[in-house]
Amino acid sequence: MNFAIRQPLRSSQAYWDQQLETQSRAQWRAQSLALLQRHLALAYEKSPFYRAHFDAAGVHPDQLRTLDDLRRFPFINKKVVRDRQIAVPPFGDLCAAPERDIVYISASSGSTGVPTASPFTAQDFDDWIDYEARQFWSSGLRPEDRYCHSLNFSLFVGGPCVLGAQKLGALSIHAGTVPSERLLKILGQFQATAIWTTPSYAWYLGETAIKEGIDPRNDLAIKRIFVAGEPGGSIPETRQRIEKLWGASVYDYYGLSDIFGSCAGMCEQKDGLHWAEDHIYVEVLNPATGESVPFGQRGELVLTTLKKTARPMVRFRTGDIVSFTDEPCACGRTSLRMLGVHGRLDDMLIIKGVNLFPSDVESIVRDDHDLTGEYKLIVERVNHLDRLTIDVEHVAGWTGAPEDLAHRIARHLKSVVGILADVRVLPPDTLPRETHKAKRVEDRRSGVWA
Repeated sequence: MNFAIRQPLRSSQAYWDQQLETQSRAQWRAQSLALLQRHLALAYEKSPFYRAHFDAAGVHPDQLRTLDDLRRFPFINKKVVRDRQIAVPPFGDLCAAPERDIVYISASSGSTGVPTASPFTAQDFDDWIDYEARQFWSSGLRPEDRYCHSLNFSLFVGGPCVLGAQKLGALSIHAGTVPSERLLKILGQFQATAIWTTPSYAWYLGETAIKEGIDPRNDLAIKRIFVAGEPGGSIPETRQRIEKLWGASVYDYYGLSDIFGSCAGMCEQKDGLHWAEDHIYVEVLNPATGESVPFGQRGELVLTTLKKTARPMVRFRTGDIVSFTDEPCACGRTSLRMLGVHGRLDDMLIIKGVNLFPSDVESIVRDDHDLTGEYKLIVERVNHLDRLTIDVEHVAGWTGAPEDLAHRIARHLKSVVGILADVRVLPPDTLPRETHKAKRVEDRRSGVWA
């Protein structure tokens, strides 16, 4: 894989690829249609799942003559991806490339505790990293910057995004999730000018610096903070508080493991998130009717990849409630802009940047014979960080130590989904029973910042 810059760029240049980024909306749509036609044909010809999926719905790639024709094609969702991976291990039959062509996988946890893989061919990976470089460039990162990547590298799709900064030419520090005190020393020693982390951790790290006698505004050199994994980066009040703490500019990014690391991000205008429109086709639909909603109105984000050959994703329902605009940005870029993620269709939680479903917990507590199987998740924000508490019940007649059982469950959860939670072991029949749908989550966060 080649991470070199395609051509030397001057730091004063506004665009990574000016012709692409400033093309007309008509050109964007024509490009999307051409890429969609080729991509659907690839999915049908190379993926056993999509051939059967399209045939069952009575559609064929040849029927896609306009962008509106995509609505004829059936949806998929996370459950489909997970189920097909289990049925046809290790990557599932959505794949349209043989394993010998797959050079990288990321993985995310699922309700079964089985990691859901996202495979990439060499070309898929290069396309992704080139987009990351373009996105960083739009946010003002330049070759003279020193960029510290503080996202998890352990199978997390956000890990390789650091290579976008390297392709751009910035000095890149692969810090990962090191302890805060050590990270602050790294930032100080190398006088890093940019960092990527979650909004809550950016706040926590700044407060930790102050407790350590470090003034983030004056003792460190951070000028740009890229955030993702939580909604805070697109909430002006949150972004402004972080910016005031650090004396730096904050840019929100959005991505999901099923596609690639970051699919949209803020330019220096910070007026919405520019979408990777040459890689992903966007639909915003009424979740009840499946019909498109007008720009500016909220709907479910549905995504179709346009180039990813390892595993095409055709009409993937993300469950995110979003809104978009097609108005040109003051920066001159003309791609669609996402105005924020307003909520979720399902009961998924985002804890410290990690996706967590109640069913992730259920698969653990119901597999432990010392527990009744009843559980409740309580989410709070303490000192600007999310804290997850899980209440469980021991079975009648159990005589062990509650602390040991709580530690065992917490350790199991951490190994499966990567989240450290406080576990409280309660007597049997303490938690309420429901005859219909049990309320498993109590989210006490009134907003991103409590």
